[in-house]
Amino acid sequence: MIRKAVLPVAGLGTRCLPASKAIPKEMITIVDKPVIQYVVEEAVKAGIKEIVLVTHSSKGAIENHFDKHFELETMLEAKGKDDMLEEVRNIVPDDVSIISVRQPEALGLGHAVLCARAVIGDDEPFAVLLPDVLVDDAGLQKNDLAGMIDAYEATGDAQIMVENVPQELVYKYGIVALEGNAPEPGKSAPITGMVEKPRVEEAPSTLSVIGRYLLPGKIFPLLADTPPGAGNEIQLTDAIDALRKQQGVAAFRMQGTTYDCGHQLGYLEATLAYAKRHPKFGQGFNELLHRYASEE
Repeated sequence: MIRKAVLPVAGLGTRCLPASKAIPKEMITIVDKPVIQYVVEEAVKAGIKEIVLVTHSSKGAIENHFDKHFELETMLEAKGKDDMLEEVRNIVPDDVSIISVRQPEALGLGHAVLCARAVIGDDEPFAVLLPDVLVDDAGLQKNDLAGMIDAYEATGDAQIMVENVPQELVYKYGIVALEGNAPEPGKSAPITGMVEKPRVEEAPSTLSVIGRYLLPGKIFPLLADTPPGAGNEIQLTDAIDALRKQQGVAAFRMQGTTYDCGHQLGYLEATLAYAKRHPKFGQGFNELLHRYASEE
């Protein structure tokens, strides 16, 4: 079973400025929780027990969020604020470990993943979750990451989560090339490669890579041998392409909904979606929506 996940959080979040000037972009909240907490919860739901944060010296707030805060808990307990105390204590289940490693300089996503090598090892498969993207599993029996894990364990093929995008928008994304027909949602199919932001008329499919990967430990020596590519950075896609030549790599077509929290409109859309069904604030938020809609 896949029990480890790498979350690269070392980036400076320039797309989220000025909000990310003094706090990590991953700590910007969606309703009442920072976006990084939703991503960790997604991993935990899929059975992940070790979260490896690949971080930067300016991202201490992320580590602090998942650490125990003795003084705060003592104060909440003394004041009888039991509901808040329970929320604070249950940010991470007791059987889940949060481990931090540093990425000393920004050398690309591939390099960030490589920084976790000493923790993961070369013999164990693991997940990679990019915290810019929220994957909403509302209405699903199990989340898409769990479905990817099932596909990996059934086939032994590395998995890349994809979603269908409109043909006219493929130029914005990394697009997979398929060996056969596009898989149904919740299924995977072999890929023959990936194309970064292709021209609309040249796109090999309309399935875009969304920031969730399941990879074997053998990706690490491939990353170590990967020369800098686009932007003079070590690209994870280059190492995955090298892996594909050694063993199968498949595209897993997600069933849920994604929200790109790497920019402001993505945060707003995610806030709207999560707030509408929030157990505590949902009713009040929907009343606000109706009130403002009636004022137009």
